[in-house]
Amino acid sequence: MRHGKKINHLGRTAPHRKAMLSNMACSLIEHKRINTTVAKAKALRVYVEPILTKAKEDTTHNRRIVFSYLQSKEAVTELFRTVAPKIAERNGGYTRIIKTGFRPGDAADTALIELVDFNDIYNPNEAEKKTTRRSRRSTAKKETAPVAETSEAKVEETPAAETSTEEKTEE
Repeated sequence: MRHGKKINHLGRTAPHRKAMLSNMACSLIEHKRINTTVAKAKALRVYVEPILTKAKEDTTHNRRIVFSYLQSKEAVTELFRTVAPKIAERNGGYTRIIKTGFRPGDAADTALIELVDFNDIYNPNEAEKKTTRRSRRSTAKKETAPVAETSEAKVEETPAAETSTEEKTEE
């Protein structure tokens, strides 16, 4: 029985499980999303989220800790250069698991695990910034009309003020 056992052993020995999760974490960091089984995706989420939290602060100590988990210089570099700045404001929940159905060969429940900040479909903030379009014609008409009226009003007021001060000085 597995009373109180918190991790899913995934039917593997401890070194095999550690190597598999390390490789999956490297692939997730490099490709930003991977397809796997639901059980492996849930185990990977528990494995990779503390690593992503460490990467938010770029120190030599944190780089060495992350490297001890990933064992890949390319993945560590990618993590600290591109992933960490994007997740800097986020307080957690860096990954998303989306179930994708069943695998044809063995009917295993499959899922897509991805980094949340690198998905353009689910991030409306970045999509709005990229797709905003303004017509020059409509803004040009609105801007020219008020500018012309205000400049004429200022021109009319200025001579009146000057003449009134000149009259007072002459008297």
